[in-house]
Amino acid sequence: MGTTTPPRTLAEALRARGDDSLAGLLRARPDLLNPVPNDITQLATRAGTRASVVRALEHLDRFALQTAEALAVAPDPAPYETLLSLLTGDGLDDGEQHDDAGAAITAALPGALATLREQALVWGEDDRLRLVRTARELLAPSPQHPSPTGLGPTVAEATAGMSPGRLQEILTATGLPATHDPVSAVAALSALFTDRTRMAELLDSAPVEALSVLDRLVWGPPYGEVTPNPTPPVKWLRDRGLLLPVSTRTVVLPREAALHLRAGRAHRVPEPVPPALAAAAERDPQAVDRAAAGQAFTALATVEELLKLWNGGGPTILRAGGLSVRELKRTATALDVPEPIAAFWVELAYGAGLLASDGETDERYAPTPASDEWLDLPAADRWTHLATAWLAATRTPGLVGGQDAKGRALSALGPELDRSAAPDVRRRVLALFAGLPPGTAPDPETLLRRLRWERPLRGGPAPAAPAAPSPGGTTSGGGAEGTDLRSRLALWTLNEAELLGITGRGALSSQARALLEEGEKAAAVRLAPLLPEPLDHVLLQADLTAVAPGPLERPLADMLSVLADVESKGGATVYRFTPGSVRRALDAGRAATDLHAFLAAHSRTPVPQPLSYLIDDVARRHGHLRIGAASAYVRCDDEAVLNEILADRRSTGLRLRRLAPTVLASQSDPGPLLEALRDMGYAPAAESADGDVLITRAGARRTPPRTPPVPVPEGPPVPDATLLGAAVRAIRAGDTAATVARKETPDSPSSPRPSGALPRTTPAETLATVQAAAMTGATVWIGYVNADGAASQRVIAPVRVEGGFVTAYDHTADEIRTYPLHRITGVAELAEEA
Repeated sequence: MGTTTPPRTLAEALRARGDDSLAGLLRARPDLLNPVPNDITQLATRAGTRASVVRALEHLDRFALQTAEALAVAPDPAPYETLLSLLTGDGLDDGEQHDDAGAAITAALPGALATLREQALVWGEDDRLRLVRTARELLAPSPQHPSPTGLGPTVAEATAGMSPGRLQEILTATGLPATHDPVSAVAALSALFTDRTRMAELLDSAPVEALSVLDRLVWGPPYGEVTPNPTPPVKWLRDRGLLLPVSTRTVVLPREAALHLRAGRAHRVPEPVPPALAAAAERDPQAVDRAAAGQAFTALATVEELLKLWNGGGPTILRAGGLSVRELKRTATALDVPEPIAAFWVELAYGAGLLASDGETDERYAPTPASDEWLDLPAADRWTHLATAWLAATRTPGLVGGQDAKGRALSALGPELDRSAAPDVRRRVLALFAGLPPGTAPDPETLLRRLRWERPLRGGPAPAAPAAPSPGGTTSGGGAEGTDLRSRLALWTLNEAELLGITGRGALSSQARALLEEGEKAAAVRLAPLLPEPLDHVLLQADLTAVAPGPLERPLADMLSVLADVESKGGATVYRFTPGSVRRALDAGRAATDLHAFLAAHSRTPVPQPLSYLIDDVARRHGHLRIGAASAYVRCDDEAVLNEILADRRSTGLRLRRLAPTVLASQSDPGPLLEALRDMGYAPAAESADGDVLITRAGARRTPPRTPPVPVPEGPPVPDATLLGAAVRAIRAGDTAATVARKETPDSPSSPRPSGALPRTTPAETLATVQAAAMTGATVWIGYVNADGAASQRVIAPVRVEGGFVTAYDHTADEIRTYPLHRITGVAELAEEA
């Protein structure tokens, strides 16, 4: 095997990769593809930008990140053995690091390093590993941004501005030979701190209180505040360079000394393997499926009730968007659930495309036309529609009631509830559920630890001890533990999955597992047998109630919801018939005979006599009074009834006056007058200008057709294989154009062309060169400016030149293309390879 020159730059390392490896990089970091880089050099430059590196670091698991952090504090470049030592330690500590942990790190390190290499965060051979500069700057320690490892700067970095005299004092205090060369002094002090024997002897002579100060700083933060007159232990450490000044009041523990105290480890607790999920309970899988199906049925009933509640036009929309606190509370009361749960159902229906704004001047929420189609679906299909919408939604109802960054309250259906990480967290949580045996309910705490290990930089601040004063006048920094969004999303996922019937009794149901692995149809097939069949009957009782022992068929449920009021819900729904509910059915155009026939047809018990009397009594009085628009009038053939209304003190506010023996006029509008008389115990009916009774059916307000909100993806989408292949070919071709040796013309400059610069030739030279290439089958390099003014470099093999156009095989695009000659900035022949 021949020798190869080690890559000197990231671009050279990428250039040496195969096509599959480049495709893997673009797949892992899709932000590098927008737009497709012109060549390898541009790809390497883009891969080293701060935004791209931050995004790549955020997608590393904890051990890969710990590996990168270790490289950030290692010499640059660092051999593999040095990196391994920083993770496992030198074995001379007090026993915190065990042999099995060291073996696990040794086994996991090649995989972590391969991940970093694939994502172009690390490059170089094992004897010269390099972390990309931007990642080193992000992860390396500094006073403004302490290292995640808790290590401080090196001795050389910490003493950069120190006077030679102060260096001599430190050397003298530590027993080192004096030298007037600052570089030699720093090297001698660094050598002392990295020599285990001499360092141990130095620490053995330290006061006990001084060792206590070091114990507070060794695992970070390494910075502490020092008083103007430090106590003897702190002065002892400062005199010997174990605490070096950063400012007049701040000192730092140098990295070499900290590594000695840590037994060579960069991290206190390396985590080479992901935390295992612990089982909180083992359930019977069939019981889990039944419990989840029962909750799925409840979810469908709740969403249907919400649609019915807002059927005639829901609450108005706040000026800033969303529901007011009062409207959410009303909705929660109507659904008989707490407000946070009501917010979840409202957001779910909105995300599923069942609710939307009607777009009117007095803007309100209302069901969409798609809600009617959804209601007509079988129950299992309705559930899969909701579950799929929930999985993909970026809306996070758990935020409702909180505040945004500006201190403004977050409202349900408001514009500030989208979180791009929500779909990824939901799917990852359910994937962890799916990895457990059926019927296993995972422990939530171990689930959160696993998620934090997989995305530690998305996991928010790690727990840290509160700041405490050190002996002798120093204090070590610290911070309170923060609750991160990703963990809260995971906890909300657990609660919402249970509400929706994804899980049952804390374990993943088989229908949800089918939804994740096989799709909606398979999930519907699994769920359908577990849902109760809709019934076509009720049980009428003598106390003016009807009991529905299960879900009702939709026509029966719709009619019953008009004729009666829901009194209680549960396994069986209880409806109560009242004069107001019967009048509501009569207002909707039903006659008394229709109601009797309906009840007789759908009751498994005889229609009770009190219910028949109630219907007949309300029907007899219904429409006896007629109300129309004058502003408004009341008409009745029975003068005694009108006399009774005029004598009633409750009618004073209606400002009624008699126009004729059978007609009263009012200055109120017909609607308020109608409601007022109903509140007084009458059963008036509205009539048209022609004297006909107006039928008021149950309201059905619908929004214009609307597409459900498209979830905002977290970062750029992962490219497919076709796009990756085309991108790799384009980058390779562009790189060939940028790096291949080109034949120099007599008029061309002898100096090399700047990287990325387009070739420049006259139109006559361009035409002559491409014509010659077409005749000889040669490949040439051109600069091209498209119609949008975007310039690019291309490698083409001309086939035909005519009519001001050149037809050629474009190696960059891997296809035949035609280029106008006037858009070609210049052309250069490619030199033959030696």
